[in-house]
Amino acid sequence: MKPTTAAALREQFVEFFEARGHTRVPSASLIPHDPSLLLTAAGMVPFKPYMLGDEPAPYPRATSVQKCFRTTDIDIVGHTTRHCTFFEMLGNFSLGDYFKEAAIPYAWEFVTDVLGFPADKLWVTVYKDDDEAAEIWRTAVGVDSERIQRGEDDNFWTMGPTGPCGPCSEIFYDKGPEFGPDGGPIGGGEERFVEVWNLVFMQYDRGADGALTELPRKNIDTGAGLERILAVLGGQGSIFDTDELRQLVQSAETLTGRTYGVDETVDVSLRILAEHGRAATMLIGDGVFPSNEDRGYVLRRILRRLILHSYRLGVADGAATTLMTTSIDLMGSAYPSLESQRTFILSVASREEDRFRRTLQRGLDRLEELLAQTGATVSGDDAFFLHDTLGFPFDLTREIAAERGAEVDAEGFEALMLAQRERARAAQRGNDGADGAEVEALRSLVDSFGATEFTGYVADATDAVIIGVFDADAESASGDTPQAVDIYLDRTPFYAESGGQIGDTGVISSPDGSMVLDVVDTTYSLPGTLVRHRALIRSGTPTTGMAVTAVIDRDRRERIRRNHTGTHLLHWALREVLGDHVKQAGSYVGPDRLRFDFSHYEPVTSEDLAKIEALVNSEVLEDPAVETIEASRDDAETMGAVAFFGDKYGDQVRVLQAGPKSLEFCGGTHVRSLGQIGPVIVLSESSIGSNLRRIEAVTGFGALEWMAGERTIVADAAAQLQTTPTDVVDRIAALQGELKQVRGALRDTRAQQGAATARQVASDATDGIAAARVDGSTPDQLREMALAARDALGSGVAIFVGASEDGAKAGIAVAVSKDLQDRGLAASELAAPGARLLGGGTARRPDFVVGGGAQVGNLDAALDAVRAAALSATTP
Repeated sequence: MKPTTAAALREQFVEFFEARGHTRVPSASLIPHDPSLLLTAAGMVPFKPYMLGDEPAPYPRATSVQKCFRTTDIDIVGHTTRHCTFFEMLGNFSLGDYFKEAAIPYAWEFVTDVLGFPADKLWVTVYKDDDEAAEIWRTAVGVDSERIQRGEDDNFWTMGPTGPCGPCSEIFYDKGPEFGPDGGPIGGGEERFVEVWNLVFMQYDRGADGALTELPRKNIDTGAGLERILAVLGGQGSIFDTDELRQLVQSAETLTGRTYGVDETVDVSLRILAEHGRAATMLIGDGVFPSNEDRGYVLRRILRRLILHSYRLGVADGAATTLMTTSIDLMGSAYPSLESQRTFILSVASREEDRFRRTLQRGLDRLEELLAQTGATVSGDDAFFLHDTLGFPFDLTREIAAERGAEVDAEGFEALMLAQRERARAAQRGNDGADGAEVEALRSLVDSFGATEFTGYVADATDAVIIGVFDADAESASGDTPQAVDIYLDRTPFYAESGGQIGDTGVISSPDGSMVLDVVDTTYSLPGTLVRHRALIRSGTPTTGMAVTAVIDRDRRERIRRNHTGTHLLHWALREVLGDHVKQAGSYVGPDRLRFDFSHYEPVTSEDLAKIEALVNSEVLEDPAVETIEASRDDAETMGAVAFFGDKYGDQVRVLQAGPKSLEFCGGTHVRSLGQIGPVIVLSESSIGSNLRRIEAVTGFGALEWMAGERTIVADAAAQLQTTPTDVVDRIAALQGELKQVRGALRDTRAQQGAATARQVASDATDGIAAARVDGSTPDQLREMALAARDALGSGVAIFVGASEDGAKAGIAVAVSKDLQDRGLAASELAAPGARLLGGGTARRPDFVVGGGAQVGNLDAALDAVRAAALSATTP
């Protein structure tokens, strides 16, 4: 039966390929493990390591419905009826199994038999030189030659300038002449011919010289957009008329009181509300938080775009949460984690909307003024002011200006942003420093020997064979430092840095001791596959094929174990005290300390920190066993295991049960029972970004060392205070009380002295002007003396200047009587020449002012200048 809803299409697609030997693979997160990618933008992203040969594929065939997000279309979403940021990609993948001979018939069978598209409505494209694909379409499938078109570069897929690549073949649906001119997908109307299927034949490896060589293992990557297929199936020209998006548009209609299809300007806003509401829901659900960096900024940008368009349609608040509630209702059955995180997702959106609405009106008002004044261009300075001072996003400035036919000086804006940051952001992400030749050599090691066998879960020392030796990067060894090398073993007890746990150190040596290497770091060269031991040569020369013994630094590993298991307990306790919305956002597990970054929207109170620390130490004192379980990913998730940030999981996963409360995915090394962790002490809690917090802690010997240090500090303080450690707090409180009394008495004495000084200066006044220099005075004391002298005069001007007690600052105070104020005299105007001489200024007040600066040497000149100004102003 032809699918008519998103839910039906998802299931029928996966069932079709499951029946043909494919493994159903759940959608991966929108946050990819590939550091070179901002977000998961294609169905093949989770399978990339298998296609590149970096990791062995756990299955030869796979099928999935993958959540995807593309940032390139943000600005045009809503302005067309076919673009979206979030979408679902239907995919089937062959990982070295079948190739064109099966992929093409599979595609045709699904499109015609399951989707029910008439064959005479379908066109096919192939790469210009791909005679093999064209022949299969003709002979094996039966497509008329006239409906097979040959394309140029658009029909050739590449991952980069070098590496795996191959031709593409696409299926297009002809919507009919009312949507544009004939001519097929290459040359015909873009709106008429809609791509519904894309096959990538990954069959070549492009070398540095551009030459193509056949890959030994060829792969198939299929991409078919769910929303686009649904639109064609329903005969709609718009993805916003498909079942789920249409319901989101209806939610936007209810929210705004507007009707879709009446006014195109309103329609644009309604489409933006619908699409961005769903997209933001999926991003937050996968752990993205609003921020000003990377994927967090993408989320913030679409949320603010949604809020702006709801504001234009008269919605005062609650726009984001309304659309996201509908999104969860619609998508929760396909992605159950949305339902379990409903409260958290909506709270994140609500806080972001409240924050942005406070700045929105100010920014819009100022932008309207600028557009009215400048007409065709908004300068970089003005755009920067809107962004930096008013918090109005540059993207919205540019979008609103474009709607009004105005330009924005983007280059000027970026120059100001770069100057503010004081350094340019890195233009390229995810570069691991290895050149192409070395990467190929490392992949060759994997092909020959397989992945490095890790023995470190059960052994601290292992006999192994060196399978590769490379010179380390030049920067790792220079001057008198021993030569650095990268060593690869067939098996190793050394843990490679991953999941926040740093790599092991230790020694690799030959049996006779003639060759000894000091391992200073352990990492992965190929993710999760090949372990690199960065080592300094102590003696001898390591060579490929050499038998060696690899021994880790056991004491260091034990400290790391304690901190790693402690991190798991902290994660559990944070969720227990703060809520299930807490998710790990990064970690550091070393021998000296642990650091845990997590999602949370406000500082953790001292009371909650105390609860968290107490919960963790309570578990440690109970000393339950720590166990590891090997399970399928599905079984682990059914058990309730929580995925840990930074780790990558295949079908078989390692689950750590740290006592009865904590159950996590984790491939790291851990203690055997919680009691081995020792005391856990939280050292600090701080913010590291918008909605991100960081806890630092120590365990075991680190905690004991910290406590010993604190004990020493308290003992030293007790000795200084001439009391016992237990009475330090009481002694400090007593001293503070005494100090408060002394300061009060001193303040009273100084006030009395100041009053006496003011009376004396007033009695010595000439021409109604009382003036004096009183060094060692604070600004408050100068003010009090000036006011007292003025009042003693009855009618006149009081002027006091003086250096601070440390002689670093100069102060001035001027007070004017009420009758002189009535004649137009102002204290600020009289004080101005003196304040300038001191290098400062004052407030603008008629009765009295206080000011000053750093030019202490000008105090006498300042006093004379103000006296002269007062005399001139008061003389008839």
